[in-house]
Amino acid sequence: MKLNIAVLSGDGIGPEVTAQAIQSLKAIAEVYDHEFTFSEALVGAIAIDETGNPLPEETLDLCEASDAILFGAIGDPKYDNDPSAKVRPEQGLLRLRKSLGLYTNIRPVKAYETLLDKSPLKKEIIEGTDFTIYRELTGGIYFGKKSLSENGNEASDLCSYSVEEIERIAHLAFKAARNRNKKLTLVDKANVLETSRLWRKTVTEIGKSYEDVALDFLFVDNAAMQIILNPSQFDVILTENMFGDIISDEGSVIGGSIGLLASASVGDESALFEPIHGSYPQAKGKDIANPVASILSAAMLLEHFEMLDEAQLIREAVERSLALQIVTPDLDPDSTYGTAKVGEFIADFILNYDGELFINQDNISVGQSTII
Repeated sequence: MKLNIAVLSGDGIGPEVTAQAIQSLKAIAEVYDHEFTFSEALVGAIAIDETGNPLPEETLDLCEASDAILFGAIGDPKYDNDPSAKVRPEQGLLRLRKSLGLYTNIRPVKAYETLLDKSPLKKEIIEGTDFTIYRELTGGIYFGKKSLSENGNEASDLCSYSVEEIERIAHLAFKAARNRNKKLTLVDKANVLETSRLWRKTVTEIGKSYEDVALDFLFVDNAAMQIILNPSQFDVILTENMFGDIISDEGSVIGGSIGLLASASVGDESALFEPIHGSYPQAKGKDIANPVASILSAAMLLEHFEMLDEAQLIREAVERSLALQIVTPDLDPDSTYGTAKVGEFIADFILNYDGELFINQDNISVGQSTII
């Protein structure tokens, strides 16, 4: 298969982790005889610095012309710490989502058996956790009308949703649940919010077409509690934009590091794949950032194009690196492996996998071939 992939590495650790995802995709292309072409463009703080625009028109044009987008991270302290800044890196990502119609954000949350002791939650609570959050991405309070009174003492943000916006993501979530454990949980605040009541009414009606999928409902405050108390109860979670933003970051603590969580943002014509973590500027250039989330985002990219065996091979490589403790310091403070070494191991695994592997730990430490 031939794919043209736009690469928007962004800020902070974005370029470092994205480079490892590209390395894994190149390994997959070699093993399976695919042709992946990578074209880089600016986004975020670095784009503001160079062009004054967090999403230059050239970047948007490239994304529209590409089959998929591999995204790194955006953000910089000079903007984060300046509430008066009129142009911000995040505006580029929001505009990109809206322009490309990326209305569904998909975030898998999994507790890896070999990392159960790394989570701040008890092992017996998180064991067996494996759910996916479907978050609506282009509507709601983030995109609603905003106002500030002339005296600066009163502000408002409008939360608005249409039936059409709800229906299109609900169908995707139901289809995903049908292929998993056939359970879907709608997270809302229908006891207070009119938009949530519309969500509940619309999703209930759609659920009648998916009789094999069990549908239940949780208010967002209870859902946030249940994700901590009993996360293994969930299969597919469907929710609106702001609630999804909050609970997906909450779910990131289950696995022990936000550096493990990948995501996809998809629409009818375009798809973007990115780790859920931020730009982590404190780690920039130190070779300590965890590349696994970015690499797993590459696996989601392959899965999106129905390259299921290829996606599974990347996941197997990641699981092997975790099992062998070939991890970055966020997962093991005593680890001597950095961003590049973890990425090299995973790519090497892909290139040399034949079902039975001998891992040469000594060679890993000096950057030579790891698999014999």
